Amino acid sequence: MLPSSLFLAFDALIPSAAETLKAQGDSGLPLKNASRKRALRLLRILGWSMLNVLVGVLLQSLTEILLTRVLAVRSALRVTTTLPLPVGIVKDVARGYLLREILTYTVHRYILHESSNPLARAHDSWYHSLPAPFPLSASYDFPLAYVVRSFIPTFAPAFIFRFHLLTYLIYQALTSLEETFAYSGYSTVPTNFILGGIARRTDAHLLCRGEGNYGCWGLMDWVTGTSLETDVRDDIEQEAERDHVVAKAARAKGLAKKKINAKVRRRRGSGSEESPAPTKTRRRTRYSGTGDT
Repeated sequence: MLPSSLFLAFDALIPSAAETLKAQGDSGLPLKNASRKRALRLLRILGWSMLNVLVGVLLQSLTEILLTRVLAVRSALRVTTTLPLPVGIVKDVARGYLLREILTYTVHRYILHESSNPLARAHDSWYHSLPAPFPLSASYDFPLAYVVRSFIPTFAPAFIFRFHLLTYLIYQALTSLEETFAYSGYSTVPTNFILGGIARRTDAHLLCRGEGNYGCWGLMDWVTGTSLETDVRDDIEQEAERDHVVAKAARAKGLAKKKINAKVRRRRGSGSEESPAPTKTRRRTRYSGTGDT
């Protein structure tokens, strides 16, 4: 909530600068030229977004209470004084993200879009009523739809693999960072290969009313063919091409620098060597009595 609020404050206080970063220009600014009705609607969206985040925290707390105090079994997360090794943290986070991608794609596509149940209609009338993604809109949805679409796919991997508390905090921090940039509406974000591709797919999913891009990272959309416009493979190719151009420029710059340094060394070397002073040879002539030389 904190980084998203900072992004939203940037959009509201410096709209001229934020407009240049938005993928949809000034239409991506929720508060620019906003009427009283539009401003009240935005406040309602922000209120529901924050409420949904608190609902997720409440559900996680109730899960821990149910397991430890009611059922008297071990907690959902491992809380020990022994910290996990870095390799274990990386492995847990990686498989957690993979399972989250599968769960998000399955729930988002088959329950919230390719179905006519009341939850799908509520998701369409709530989340897909947004004209463009903006900070804090990641958690805006009908509360039950938010739980199914966001909370369960995020918390389930930690519960299934029983993350250590430290691993879970890192996992949640990375997820929050991902959602902050993905729903910021900015076309230029750090690490364009990862966050840039996620942001573009999130934007396309909202604009196309949920016709594709159901997963978080786009991996499942690429496998099943539901990607809109670009997919993960395109992101990899673009990043590889960009890195290739950057690498070529760096090599050219390094080669030019080496040539310049070699010339400087040669000039310094030639100036430091002592060359012998040139000697003049005097030609002696002998005169004869007849005037011939």
